[in-house]
Order: sequence, then C-alpha cells, then structure tokens
Amino acid sequence: MTQIIKGLRVVEASAFIAAPYAGLTFAQMGADVIRIDPVGGGLDHKRWPITKDGNSLYWAGLNKGKRSIMLNARAPEGRELAHALMTREGPGAGIVLTNLPARGWLAYDGLKARRDDLIMLGITGNRDGSVALDYTVNAAAGFPLVTGPAGHTGPVNHVMPVWDVVAGLSAVTAILAAERMRRDTGQGQFIAHALSDAAFSTLSHLGYVAEVQINGDDRPATGNQVYGTYGCDFETADGRRVMITAFTTRHWHALLERPALPNACKKSRNCSSWISTARKHAGKPAIPSLPC
Repeated sequence: MTQIIKGLRVVEASAFIAAPYAGLTFAQMGADVIRIDPVGGGLDHKRWPITKDGNSLYWAGLNKGKRSIMLNARAPEGRELAHALMTREGPGAGIVLTNLPARGWLAYDGLKARRDDLIMLGITGNRDGSVALDYTVNAAAGFPLVTGPAGHTGPVNHVMPVWDVVAGLSAVTAILAAERMRRDTGQGQFIAHALSDAAFSTLSHLGYVAEVQINGDDRPATGNQVYGTYGCDFETADGRRVMITAFTTRHWHALLERPALPNACKKSRNCSSWISTARKHAGKPAIPSLPC
C-alpha cells in the first residue's frame, strides 16, 4: 500500500466485484475509502470462496484497507448519515462510488443539491441501465466460443471475472480524472460507466472487432496455443505442465538455447518461419508444436 493519493476520501456503496475492486485500488493507493453497508451485511458478504467457518475470503480480499459504516439507508436517520458522509466538505471529499442503482437515497441530483461539486461514478451492466454481469457480458462478447480446446463445439465461459476488473480499474481512472477537473474548474459530475462498454471498448482496442469487420474472420478455439504466434503447453517428466511462448526473434533464440531442448528443435532456428506457419495454421490441428 502506498500513500500516493492520501487525502482523497471515497464513499463506496457497492456489491460484488467492479465497484469494490475500484474501492480496493483507491485504498491501496492511500485514499480513505469508507463502505456504506446495510445492517446484517450486503448482498455479497458471504460469497464464495469461504473459510471452513463460513467467512467470505472473497469479501475480505476485495475490502481490505477500507473502513465501513453499517446503517439502514431506508430509515430517515440512516439516509441522513449516508448523505452527510457522501457530501462532506473538504477538497478531497465529496466522491461517491457505486454499482447499486443510482436512485432513491443514491440519486445523484439529491446528493448534488447538498454539495454542488460532488463527483459520483455509477457502474451499470449496460449503458441503458439494464442488468448485465461479467459472465453474461463475456458471453455476449463471444469469447466462450473461442475458449477451450481446439475442435470443441460448445461454449466455455472463463472463471476469471476479467470485465469486472477492467471496469473497476477504468472507474478509478475516471474518478481521478474527474477529481483533477474539479480542482481546476470547481465542477463536479456524474460519470455513467457500463460494464459492457468496458468490455467492448477493450475488444475494439485489441483488434478483435476490426478482425471481423475488415477481414471477415471467424476465429476458432485454439486451446492453449497463442493466436498468431508460437505458444504451447507441455507436460514435464514429473507430471507438471509448463507454458512455452515465443513472441519475438529474441524469445525464439533464447528458447532454442535451452539445453533441455532436443536437437530436432534446435535445427529450426528461423523464428519468422515458425510464427508464419503458426499464423497460417492457427486453430487447426496441424499447428506446429515443439517436440519437447
């Protein structure tokens, strides 16, 4: 943990991953992050993985370094406490992070009436406010159809909530940019941040969208091979598995210098020809692999 943004106070009203991950990142950079939790615990305070005693390792991991206040936001006294905390005076305060519905006690207009320069970021599933989760967004992106072993016909959804993490980290960037703007202009703002937008913008940045639009390619599942270059996993003599990749000429020559490689491998020293062949046969059983 560092103190790079010490002095910022972020009030977090959240559940599950994206917003708590953003709050965790703020806390690890030195911000004072205060969770508003309902009496008895939030929607996810018992989410797996859990200890043998039933305590959520997931919840503890995402919320370390934060403070928490437990209150009933449905009661007038609870709402008043929450609003006072979220709109507290001070140059580093007045920042709210949530992925709960931004209405009722979390309505931006009501909070802005108490502090005009309030910064609030609301994470939704889709841009129109409809519900979407990481695992449904990943399915909509098509990744389950290119995940899994080559030749497998069914979808394979991943177990890592990567789009929640991407959305959480981009939420941190957005809030820090808004806080800088507030310092320069005195203006606050509401930032609408959709999980699906975080996912599909990432797909665009990495060329997945252009690959379809320009080339018309329908990328197949390639298992553990690395699309467009050399990569393959191998079983070792003691039963473990290792992943070997070669992305550049330097990688390739370093790989060939390993004494454990058989002479058959070392005779093929042309990295570009291997990579070209890998690209040509990407997704096909004929893709070359090192005989290691």
